[in-house]
Amino acid sequence: MLRVTDDIALDEWEMTEHFVRSSGPGGQNVNKVATAVELRFEAARSPNLPDPVKTRLRRLAGRRWTDEGAIVLKVDETRSQARNREIARQRLADLVARAAVAPKRRKPTRPTLASKRRRLEAKTKRAGVKAMRGRVSSGDE
Repeated sequence: MLRVTDDIALDEWEMTEHFVRSSGPGGQNVNKVATAVELRFEAARSPNLPDPVKTRLRRLAGRRWTDEGAIVLKVDETRSQARNREIARQRLADLVARAAVAPKRRKPTRPTLASKRRRLEAKTKRAGVKAMRGRVSSGDE
């Protein structure tokens, strides 16, 4: 079980891990040992996630969200299989924790009188600067 918040904990059956060969440098170790981990979390079928959290999670996951409603995380940062597994689980927990936080509703506010005046003064000053860029006319024309 992976505890994400006080309310949300993910069961082991919701996650499947698949170990694959890692890419990049590493010498003979890369060719012999499957150190990279591909963690698949069945988010859409998860009974532990409320619907609003699933909706936010889908938006946060982006292209990591599959058509079947799963999140796939691939980690091949270290040469240690166990460490890559920990990193993948931590990333999943962080992603779900971010989705669990409901965004605050924005309260519409009105600009103050002073801010309106500052804006208009800045516009007037800028207009004056631009007006001075016009053609210079000589007095004998």
